[in-house]
Amino acid sequence: MTMTFADALLYSLLGIAVVFFALILLILIICIMNLFRKKEEKAAPAAAPAAAAPAVVAEPEYAPGTAGELKLYDTDERVAAMLMAIVADELGAPLNELRFKSIRELK
Repeated sequence: MTMTFADALLYSLLGIAVVFFALILLILIICIMNLFRKKEEKAAPAAAPAAAAPAVVAEPEYAPGTAGELKLYDTDERVAAMLMAIVADELGAPLNELRFKSIRELK
């Protein structure tokens, strides 16, 4: 049985209509969820001041873009810098986003 052009057009339009109906339904569900969240946010600030503020833990200050202290064992700074650059290049990540804790030469 072959399908005529009119049948194909009707099925295509029906499929597109189903997709758009599902998208509209999702939009409505998200809008309703946002309305409930806004109502909860209005009620939440009244309870927030009663809670105690969390303690701030002071971390040691490092230069901007660094990730802490690096300990070198049996290696010099030049070799450590080259190893860190190679690792950053292989991972495809900026060097200031990586954290090296220690570098040790294996013998």
